[in-house]
Amino acid sequence: MGSGVTKVAVGHGFDTVKTRLQCAPPGLYKGPWDCFVKTVRNEGPLALYKGATPPAVGWAFIDSLLIGSLHNYRLFLIKHGWTERLPSSSTGERRLTLSGHAVAGLWAGWTSCIIAMPVDTLKVKLQLQMTRDPKEWKYRGSIDCMRQIFVAQGPLGLYRGFTSMLLFRSCFASMFTSYELLLRGFRALNLSDGTGSFLAGGLGSFSYWAFAIPFDNIKNRILADDLVKPKYSSSSIAMGRRIYAEGGLWNFYRGFWPVVLRAFPVNASAFFVFEHVLRLLGAEKVRRIAAARPACVLRFPPD
Repeated sequence: MGSGVTKVAVGHGFDTVKTRLQCAPPGLYKGPWDCFVKTVRNEGPLALYKGATPPAVGWAFIDSLLIGSLHNYRLFLIKHGWTERLPSSSTGERRLTLSGHAVAGLWAGWTSCIIAMPVDTLKVKLQLQMTRDPKEWKYRGSIDCMRQIFVAQGPLGLYRGFTSMLLFRSCFASMFTSYELLLRGFRALNLSDGTGSFLAGGLGSFSYWAFAIPFDNIKNRILADDLVKPKYSSSSIAMGRRIYAEGGLWNFYRGFWPVVLRAFPVNASAFFVFEHVLRLLGAEKVRRIAAARPACVLRFPPD
């Protein structure tokens, strides 16, 4: 929960600028700064936090599901032999391989889509209400937005474009592999666990977004579509072709700079908070898995 709230507090303004750049008609904004200035000037500073309620509430559950399933997938893979010997071990202790971290991250990303999809649907629709006067807003808030989705499309309307979310969150394979690799390097440099997790979380997020931002563009364009008379198919392939036709490959990277500026502080802060909450709860203790092979060891975050 702590990491989810931290992400909203640190990064939601960047996310609003990113989403508007991705979904606005071509030519409306000259770039990230122009989008930021026009948003604040026309709607006030709090407009940067439109749509913040769904992630503020939902990310606590999303991150819990993501990290909880990640931990269990890692345990599952360790139990089934995706291990390598710890270089510093003299007793035969083993750790999960980097490929195991990638698979666990992929599966955890898919699992978290169950909650992440409706949260993102509400967030995007609320972020794109580009007027200052609440009387002119199409949605009066998260509950009203959900109600209108149910009326127009039924409960499954919250999951329209689900394939795009699966593709987007598949990139956690890259995120958690990079995080593990960086942690190993920082520990070899004798950095403290807090410093190591802060830096690894921030730098690992660049790996995530390098692969994820094209899928994020596809997802957000689908989610921004009209409820009653959708202009576009919910197909990720069809939307990808449309985005390419509008501006080539670079068009998939609209919103790139807000993502880069947001990624390090948001994820570094989230991992830092997450690590400290784990220590307060005593959850960093070593868990051993009984097996016929030499002892398998897993800490989370992993060694």
